[in-house]
Amino acid sequence: MEANLVQPVVAALISAIIAARAYKKKSLNLSGAILGFTVMTIHIAVNYRFGAVLLIFFFTSSKFTKIGEDKKRKVDADFKEGGQRNWIQVLFNSGIATILVLIAWKLTGSKDNCLNSKESSLMTALMGGIIGHYCCCIGDTWSSELGILSDEQPRLITTFKPVQRGTNGGVTKAGLLAAAAGGSVIGLAFVLLGFLTTECTFDVALKQLLLIPLSAVAGLCGSVIDSLLGATLQFSGFCSVRKKVVGKPGPTVKRISGLSILDNNAVNLVSVFLTGVLTSIVCLFLF
Repeated sequence: MEANLVQPVVAALISAIIAARAYKKKSLNLSGAILGFTVMTIHIAVNYRFGAVLLIFFFTSSKFTKIGEDKKRKVDADFKEGGQRNWIQVLFNSGIATILVLIAWKLTGSKDNCLNSKESSLMTALMGGIIGHYCCCIGDTWSSELGILSDEQPRLITTFKPVQRGTNGGVTKAGLLAAAAGGSVIGLAFVLLGFLTTECTFDVALKQLLLIPLSAVAGLCGSVIDSLLGATLQFSGFCSVRKKVVGKPGPTVKRISGLSILDNNAVNLVSVFLTGVLTSIVCLFLF
């Protein structure tokens, strides 16, 4: 088999196994598994590091979603066993990054690069955008899935007033710390794998370590942006019949916060876009 075909074949095999397992475990429904397979194959086939950060986000988020399911079932009006993400959720959580990955492939093929603006400001910006994207995704997910299990009373990020669990824009200290931790895991994985897959001068390679604290900040920033959008542009109300916080107005729903402008998927999309842009800009100046 030709060398240039090995990575795509490996990518397809790994992605097929993971997508099938995720469907069986109910982490993804059928449409989510099909699109997930496509997205994973593209990431891994272009660059193993891009594939790694996607898989870290997916595996950890799927695992944390299943922690404390009984407690989450009582709070979350849209609770689904195992998380069961569909194609829309997969698209909104990986679509922008997939476009950036394809642009990177067009520019350099499957060659791995260090973050180094002097060598290529465009590639540095693209990699920064991809890293920021997944730092936001993992930060938001870790914050939501672990924060909701905290005994601490959530507070609305815009007013700091106590709100019920499940309210969009409600934050806890534990949730914010989880967001920063998630981002740092993305940065750590990208840096450590880079030491094995890239060929950079010692000073440039050493500078890559700055990505770890930057990723922690990106994870926290992404979670905060998501919370701000959720508190202002996404509706939250308490349903007196279901006794849960819901995301749509109704005759039995008392408004808590937010406007019915964005839904959860749109909030995620805007959050990853803004976090990706900010991280990309910082990478240009930092590296």
